[in-house]
Amino acid sequence: MSALSVTDISRNFEGVQALANVSFEVAPGERRLIIGPNGAGKTTLFNILAGSYAASSGRVALFGRDITHLPAYARARLGLSRTFQITNLFFRLTVLENVLLALQAGNTTASPVLRLLRQDRALLAQADALLARWELSEHAGHAAQDISYGQQRQLDILLAMAVAPKVLLLDEPTAGLSAAEVPRVKAILRSLARDTTVLMIEHDMDVAFELADRITVLHQGRLLAEGNVEAIRNNPQVTEIYLGSD
Repeated sequence: MSALSVTDISRNFEGVQALANVSFEVAPGERRLIIGPNGAGKTTLFNILAGSYAASSGRVALFGRDITHLPAYARARLGLSRTFQITNLFFRLTVLENVLLALQAGNTTASPVLRLLRQDRALLAQADALLARWELSEHAGHAAQDISYGQQRQLDILLAMAVAPKVLLLDEPTAGLSAAEVPRVKAILRSLARDTTVLMIEHDMDVAFELADRITVLHQGRLLAEGNVEAIRNNPQVTEIYLGSD
């Protein structure tokens, strides 16, 4: 059974076709990279998978369950989590408080009141362990707005992983990072357990080729090519249209 199955997904915006009959399947534990030039439909596809947009037609299934018409929160409860190209944090709260709120979202017995979350020893222990694993412990008491952008990106991924998702959608996790910050985020992504299936949009081809098991290439809203890293590197259409020909 596929972790994620996308069948003939199309999306129109007031007569403009952003996606046209896109189909692919992602195996459990796979690292799938979605690449393509600007305007290819990558973010529209992610928004449809996450439930932010409705598809004009087609079907999306999560581990065999049809989620095409489910709202975003229902998909999240089934194990689908995502990050955004623009970091989505509570910037005035501390790093620790951000993590506590993420853990609370996946814990039906935890209080929704932040003041009480700070007193929940079990939740605090979970948060401390996550921050230590992601090397953010020293920033636990800092406001999220006061840590570096690279650290904010790390925190964003941590929050998405805090609920132990079955499928994680990462929207350009290295966007805006300095050359010194990219290796740390790559290391984090490589360390993710294989019980989480990962789909990632990425513009940096070095990152994409390094992390991918398979790559799906979109162009003008359509599926252009799909295959392993070697196949995509050697695909003349990809070279000409996306990577650029000599």
